[in-house]
Amino acid sequence: MAPPPALERREAVAALLAGRGDALVVTGLGSPTWDVAATSESPLNFYLWGAMGGAAMVGLGLALAQPSRRVIVITGDGELLMGLGSLATIAAARPANLAIAVLDNEHYGETGMQASHTACGVDLAGMAAAAGFPSTLTLTSASQLSHWLPVLQSGSGPVLGVIKVAATQPPLTVPARDGTYIKNRFREALLGPKAVL
Repeated sequence: MAPPPALERREAVAALLAGRGDALVVTGLGSPTWDVAATSESPLNFYLWGAMGGAAMVGLGLALAQPSRRVIVITGDGELLMGLGSLATIAAARPANLAIAVLDNEHYGETGMQASHTACGVDLAGMAAAAGFPSTLTLTSASQLSHWLPVLQSGSGPVLGVIKVAATQPPLTVPARDGTYIKNRFREALLGPKAVL
């Protein structure tokens, strides 16, 4: 059986964030962080460097704390597989302002490109739907991605899109790695200079 079509990851991320406005963006470790830094660097980006499995839950916390702001989580298949329980928790909380985009290259890119479970047929969009997400989709083409962008940007959440991307590695764009700096920069951009003491 032929593999499904796959998008170029950096182009997909650029499309996801082209109309982000003032959305808060949380990135999973590794490639999603580098892709977001390369295409939409902003103090409203919260880069996770070593919290594998935690991106969706950080996004949930932000969505609940900031219900008037759109929160977009951009993560990978391996990172979400490590935190599958987050799908049930997010579905139960039902944050209307939370959108999750999963860059699925069917590999664990940060540990040596071993095949991930999605390469064996695990359906992340199906799992999110079974947990109770009102909107889930697996996307394999640029036209599907283009049609899904309004859902990502303003659809009633939680929403989740699994974007099949090629298992390639674009040149690295590495943002700041200091956790305290990232946190303070994000808080100041979100809440103003008095938020950082």
